[in-house]
Amino acid sequence: MNKYSQVAIDATNLLQTTKLTPVEAWEQSALQVFPNSESSRQKGCPKSIFLGLCEEGLIKGSIVGSYTRSKLNKDYALQAVRLLQDNPSLADTPNALWDLIVQNKSSNSQMNVVTALWNHNLISKSK
Repeated sequence: MNKYSQVAIDATNLLQTTKLTPVEAWEQSALQVFPNSESSRQKGCPKSIFLGLCEEGLIKGSIVGSYTRSKLNKDYALQAVRLLQDNPSLADTPNALWDLIVQNKSSNSQMNVVTALWNHNLISKSK
């Protein structure tokens, strides 16, 4: 599990225990995990994956809404969830999951976020 996975898990826990929005929960969690790195806190891809899942109400504690402008990362997140629903073992291999969704493009921790949430039962797993 990488640090963005931890941010996602912590942010989800905040969603479940506070009245923070998904954006606020992510920002607060990122500050805790990356206290000395503004650039890591602002990294868009992992945040957009998390917020895209929140938009659809797929993350436990999230309310359907509008939280990200990144349609591409949201689409990656939704594709990942569909693939995980069909083959949960992909949750053990974020890089393989990424390769099924996007070819010839480097990952920016997007699937680490999705698989960490999946493995911690923080994503709705029903089809």
